[in-house]
Amino acid sequence: MENIETSEIQVLEDTCEDALSRDIFPQEELDSDEPQLETYQHLQQMLLLIKCLEWWWQDRTDFFAAGNLTIFYSRNQDKSEDFRGPDFFVVLDTVRKPRSSWVVWNENNKYPNVIIEVLSKKTAKTDRGFKKKLYQDTFRTPDYFWFDPITLEFKGFTLVNTVYEPLQPNAQDLLWSQQLELYLGVYQKQLRYFTPDGQLMPTPEEAEKKEKQRAEQEKQRADLEAQRAEQEKREKERLAAKLRELGIDPDAL
Repeated sequence: MENIETSEIQVLEDTCEDALSRDIFPQEELDSDEPQLETYQHLQQMLLLIKCLEWWWQDRTDFFAAGNLTIFYSRNQDKSEDFRGPDFFVVLDTVRKPRSSWVVWNENNKYPNVIIEVLSKKTAKTDRGFKKKLYQDTFRTPDYFWFDPITLEFKGFTLVNTVYEPLQPNAQDLLWSQQLELYLGVYQKQLRYFTPDGQLMPTPEEAEKKEKQRAEQEKQRADLEAQRAEQEKREKERLAAKLRELGIDPDAL
Protein backbone atom coordinates (compact mmCIF):
# COMPACT_ATOMS: atom_id res chain seq x y z
CA MET A 1 0.00 0.00 0.00
CA GLU A 2 2.91 2.38 0.65
CA ASN A 3 3.70 2.54 -3.09
CA ILE A 4 0.14 3.55 -4.05
CA GLU A 5 -0.02 7.18 -5.06
CA THR A 6 -2.74 9.52 -3.80
CA SER A 7 -4.31 9.60 -7.27
CA GLU A 8 -4.55 5.82 -7.29
CA ILE A 9 -6.33 5.86 -3.93
CA GLN A 10 -8.82 8.35 -5.35
CA VAL A 11 -9.44 6.03 -8.32
CA LEU A 12 -10.19 3.14 -5.94
CA GLU A 13 -12.64 5.28 -3.96
CA ASP A 14 -14.36 6.41 -7.14
CA THR A 15 -14.63 2.80 -8.27
CA CYS A 16 -16.36 1.80 -5.02
CA GLU A 17 -18.80 4.70 -5.31
CA ASP A 18 -19.54 3.73 -8.90
CA ALA A 19 -20.22 0.15 -7.80
CA LEU A 20 -22.78 1.43 -5.36
CA SER A 21 -24.45 3.59 -7.97
CA ARG A 22 -24.75 0.63 -10.32
CA ASP A 23 -26.69 -1.33 -7.69
CA ILE A 24 -24.03 -3.98 -7.19
CA PHE A 25 -25.14 -3.95 -3.56
CA PRO A 26 -28.73 -4.92 -2.79
CA GLN A 27 -31.35 -2.20 -3.03
CA GLU A 28 -33.02 -1.05 0.17
CA GLU A 29 -36.42 -2.64 0.71
CA LEU A 30 -38.88 -0.25 2.30
CA ASP A 31 -41.54 -1.45 4.71
CA SER A 32 -45.16 -0.55 4.13
CA ASP A 33 -46.56 1.95 6.62
CA GLU A 34 -50.32 1.98 6.14
CA PRO A 35 -53.03 2.38 8.81
CA GLN A 36 -55.42 -0.44 9.58
CA LEU A 37 -58.52 -0.70 7.43
CA GLU A 38 -61.50 1.05 8.96
CA THR A 39 -64.11 -1.69 9.03
CA TYR A 40 -64.51 -5.44 8.72
CA GLN A 41 -66.22 -4.88 5.36
CA HIS A 42 -63.15 -3.01 4.09
CA LEU A 43 -60.83 -5.84 5.12
CA GLN A 44 -63.05 -8.54 3.61
CA GLN A 45 -63.43 -6.60 0.38
CA MET A 46 -59.70 -6.11 -0.03
CA LEU A 47 -58.94 -9.78 0.67
CA LEU A 48 -61.69 -10.85 -1.71
CA LEU A 49 -60.25 -8.84 -4.59
CA ILE A 50 -56.75 -10.17 -3.99
CA LYS A 51 -57.51 -13.87 -3.55
CA CYS A 52 -59.96 -14.04 -6.48
CA LEU A 53 -57.52 -12.45 -8.91
CA GLU A 54 -54.61 -14.57 -7.72
CA TRP A 55 -56.76 -17.69 -8.10
CA TRP A 56 -57.94 -16.64 -11.58
CA TRP A 57 -54.36 -15.91 -12.64
CA GLN A 58 -52.79 -18.77 -10.72
CA ASP A 59 -50.73 -19.83 -13.74
CA ARG A 60 -49.41 -16.33 -14.42
CA THR A 61 -46.12 -14.97 -13.07
CA ASP A 62 -46.23 -11.48 -14.59
CA PHE A 63 -48.25 -9.44 -12.10
CA PHE A 64 -48.32 -8.17 -8.54
CA ALA A 65 -51.59 -7.64 -6.64
CA ALA A 66 -51.73 -6.15 -3.15
CA GLY A 67 -53.90 -4.22 -0.75
CA ASN A 68 -53.25 -1.50 1.83
CA LEU A 69 -49.57 -1.54 0.83
CA THR A 70 -47.46 1.61 0.55
CA ILE A 71 -46.39 2.84 -2.87
CA PHE A 72 -43.27 5.00 -2.64
CA TYR A 73 -42.96 7.25 -5.70
CA SER A 74 -40.65 10.18 -4.84
CA ARG A 75 -38.73 11.50 -7.85
CA ASN A 76 -35.84 12.09 -5.43
CA GLN A 77 -36.07 8.48 -4.27
CA ASP A 78 -36.79 9.75 -0.78
CA LYS A 79 -39.08 7.42 1.18
CA SER A 80 -40.28 10.28 3.38
CA GLU A 81 -41.44 12.50 0.50
CA ASP A 82 -44.15 10.91 -1.65
CA PHE A 83 -46.05 7.77 -0.76
CA ARG A 84 -49.60 6.50 -0.91
CA GLY A 85 -51.33 3.24 0.02
CA PRO A 86 -54.28 2.26 -2.21
CA ASP A 87 -56.76 -0.20 -0.77
CA PHE A 88 -56.11 -2.49 -3.74
CA PHE A 89 -53.84 -2.27 -6.78
CA VAL A 90 -52.46 -4.42 -9.57
CA VAL A 91 -49.21 -3.97 -11.47
CA LEU A 92 -48.84 -5.85 -14.75
CA ASP A 93 -45.71 -6.96 -16.60
CA THR A 94 -43.70 -7.40 -13.44
CA VAL A 95 -42.36 -10.27 -11.36
CA ARG A 96 -44.86 -12.06 -9.16
CA LYS A 97 -43.18 -12.21 -5.77
CA PRO A 98 -43.83 -11.03 -2.18
CA ARG A 99 -42.94 -7.41 -1.44
CA SER A 100 -42.93 -5.29 1.72
CA SER A 101 -44.00 -2.26 -0.33
CA TRP A 102 -44.02 -1.04 -3.92
CA VAL A 103 -41.00 1.21 -4.52
CA VAL A 104 -41.45 2.79 -7.95
CA TRP A 105 -37.77 3.61 -8.49
CA ASN A 106 -36.81 0.01 -7.71
CA GLU A 107 -39.49 -1.38 -10.06
CA ASN A 108 -38.45 0.13 -13.39
CA ASN A 109 -40.55 3.20 -12.58
CA LYS A 110 -43.74 1.18 -12.95
CA TYR A 111 -46.98 2.40 -11.38
CA PRO A 112 -50.18 0.35 -10.87
CA ASN A 113 -52.27 -0.52 -13.91
CA VAL A 114 -55.42 -0.79 -11.80
CA ILE A 115 -56.35 0.83 -8.50
CA ILE A 116 -59.51 0.27 -6.45
CA GLU A 117 -60.31 2.38 -3.40
CA VAL A 118 -62.85 1.18 -0.83
CA LEU A 119 -64.75 4.25 0.31
CA SER A 120 -65.54 5.16 3.89
CA LYS A 121 -66.93 8.26 5.59
CA LYS A 122 -63.39 9.43 6.37
CA THR A 123 -61.80 8.71 2.99
CA ALA A 124 -64.58 9.16 0.41
CA LYS A 125 -63.86 12.83 -0.29
CA THR A 126 -60.14 12.15 -0.69
CA ASP A 127 -60.73 9.09 -2.88
CA ARG A 128 -63.09 10.99 -5.19
CA GLY A 129 -60.92 14.10 -5.35
CA PHE A 130 -57.26 14.15 -4.40
CA LYS A 131 -56.52 10.50 -5.11
CA LYS A 132 -58.38 10.53 -8.41
CA LYS A 133 -56.23 13.45 -9.56
CA LEU A 134 -53.06 11.83 -8.21
CA TYR A 135 -53.73 8.54 -10.00
CA GLN A 136 -54.64 10.44 -13.17
CA ASP A 137 -51.82 12.98 -13.31
CA THR A 138 -48.90 11.35 -11.46
CA PHE A 139 -49.46 7.61 -11.42
CA ARG A 140 -51.07 7.62 -14.89
CA THR A 141 -52.96 4.52 -13.78
CA PRO A 142 -55.15 3.37 -16.70
CA ASP A 143 -58.10 2.01 -14.67
CA TYR A 144 -59.38 3.52 -11.42
CA PHE A 145 -62.43 2.33 -9.48
CA TRP A 146 -64.00 3.10 -6.15
CA PHE A 147 -66.58 1.14 -4.19
CA ASP A 148 -68.47 1.83 -0.97
CA PRO A 149 -69.31 -1.43 0.87
CA ILE A 150 -71.96 0.35 2.92
CA THR A 151 -73.88 2.42 0.32
CA LEU A 152 -72.76 0.17 -2.59
CA GLU A 153 -71.68 3.22 -4.63
CA PHE A 154 -69.52 1.93 -7.48
CA LYS A 155 -67.80 3.98 -10.18
CA GLY A 156 -64.97 3.41 -12.60
CA PHE A 157 -62.75 5.49 -14.84
CA THR A 158 -60.33 4.82 -17.65
CA LEU A 159 -57.52 7.07 -18.76
CA VAL A 160 -58.21 8.58 -22.19
CA ASN A 161 -55.15 10.53 -23.33
CA THR A 162 -54.46 12.38 -20.07
CA VAL A 163 -57.90 12.52 -18.47
CA TYR A 164 -60.06 10.00 -16.63
CA GLU A 165 -63.31 9.30 -18.46
CA PRO A 166 -66.19 7.56 -16.64
CA LEU A 167 -66.77 3.94 -17.62
CA GLN A 168 -70.27 3.15 -18.81
CA PRO A 169 -71.98 0.06 -17.36
CA ASN A 170 -73.19 -2.70 -19.64
CA ALA A 171 -76.67 -4.26 -19.57
CA GLN A 172 -75.70 -6.20 -16.41
CA ASP A 173 -74.54 -2.99 -14.73
CA LEU A 174 -70.92 -4.16 -14.92
CA LEU A 175 -67.86 -2.00 -15.65
CA TRP A 176 -65.11 -3.28 -17.95
CA SER A 177 -61.45 -3.13 -16.95
CA GLN A 178 -59.34 -3.23 -20.09
CA GLN A 179 -56.22 -3.79 -17.99
CA LEU A 180 -57.59 -6.86 -16.23
CA GLU A 181 -59.70 -7.96 -19.20
CA LEU A 182 -62.46 -8.57 -16.69
CA TYR A 183 -65.68 -6.90 -15.63
CA LEU A 184 -66.28 -5.62 -12.11
CA GLY A 185 -69.68 -5.32 -10.48
CA VAL A 186 -71.60 -5.50 -7.22
CA TYR A 187 -72.85 -8.94 -6.23
CA GLN A 188 -74.42 -9.64 -2.82
CA LYS A 189 -73.10 -6.32 -1.50
CA GLN A 190 -69.50 -7.04 -2.50
CA LEU A 191 -67.39 -5.91 -5.43
CA ARG A 192 -66.67 -8.97 -7.57
CA TYR A 193 -64.98 -9.86 -10.83
CA PHE A 194 -66.95 -11.13 -13.80
CA THR A 195 -65.58 -12.95 -16.84
CA PRO A 196 -65.62 -11.35 -20.31
CA ASP A 197 -68.90 -13.16 -21.03
CA GLY A 198 -70.46 -11.73 -17.87
CA GLN A 199 -70.23 -14.79 -15.63
CA LEU A 200 -69.46 -14.30 -11.95
CA MET A 201 -65.89 -15.29 -11.16
CA PRO A 202 -66.03 -17.70 -8.22
CA THR A 203 -63.92 -17.33 -5.14
CA PRO A 204 -61.45 -20.19 -4.56
CA GLU A 205 -63.85 -21.56 -1.94
CA GLU A 206 -66.82 -21.32 -4.30
CA ALA A 207 -64.82 -22.98 -7.07
CA GLU A 208 -63.81 -25.82 -4.74
CA LYS A 209 -67.39 -26.29 -3.57
CA LYS A 210 -68.64 -26.30 -7.16
CA GLU A 211 -66.02 -28.85 -8.14
CA LYS A 212 -67.02 -31.08 -5.23
CA GLN A 213 -70.68 -30.78 -6.25
CA ARG A 214 -69.79 -31.64 -9.85
CA ALA A 215 -67.77 -34.66 -8.71
CA GLU A 216 -70.64 -35.79 -6.48
CA GLN A 217 -73.12 -35.42 -9.34
CA GLU A 218 -70.84 -37.44 -11.61
CA LYS A 219 -70.59 -40.13 -8.93
CA GLN A 220 -74.38 -40.20 -8.55
CA ARG A 221 -74.83 -40.52 -12.32
CA ALA A 222 -72.27 -43.32 -12.42
CA ASP A 223 -74.01 -45.10 -9.53
CA LEU A 224 -77.40 -44.79 -11.22
CA GLU A 225 -75.97 -46.12 -14.48
CA ALA A 226 -74.42 -49.07 -12.64
CA GLN A 227 -77.76 -49.77 -10.90
CA ARG A 228 -79.62 -49.60 -14.22
CA ALA A 229 -77.14 -51.95 -15.85
CA GLU A 230 -77.44 -54.40 -12.93
CA GLN A 231 -81.24 -54.32 -13.15
CA GLU A 232 -81.10 -55.02 -16.90
CA LYS A 233 -78.72 -57.90 -16.28
CA ARG A 234 -81.01 -59.41 -13.64
CA GLU A 235 -84.05 -58.99 -15.88
CA LYS A 236 -82.28 -60.75 -18.73
CA GLU A 237 -81.26 -63.58 -16.43
CA ARG A 238 -84.85 -63.90 -15.14
CA LEU A 239 -86.23 -64.06 -18.68
CA ALA A 240 -83.57 -66.58 -19.71
CA ALA A 241 -84.47 -68.81 -16.76
CA LYS A 242 -88.14 -68.60 -17.67
CA LEU A 243 -87.43 -69.60 -21.27
CA ARG A 244 -85.42 -72.59 -20.10
CA GLU A 245 -88.38 -73.68 -17.94
CA LEU A 246 -90.42 -73.63 -21.11
CA GLY A 247 -87.78 -75.72 -22.88
CA ILE A 248 -86.49 -72.86 -24.98
CA ASP A 249 -82.77 -72.19 -25.29
CA PRO A 250 -82.42 -68.38 -24.86
CA ASP A 251 -78.99 -68.44 -26.57
CA ALA A 252 -80.64 -69.78 -29.72
CA LEU A 253 -82.95 -66.81 -29.99
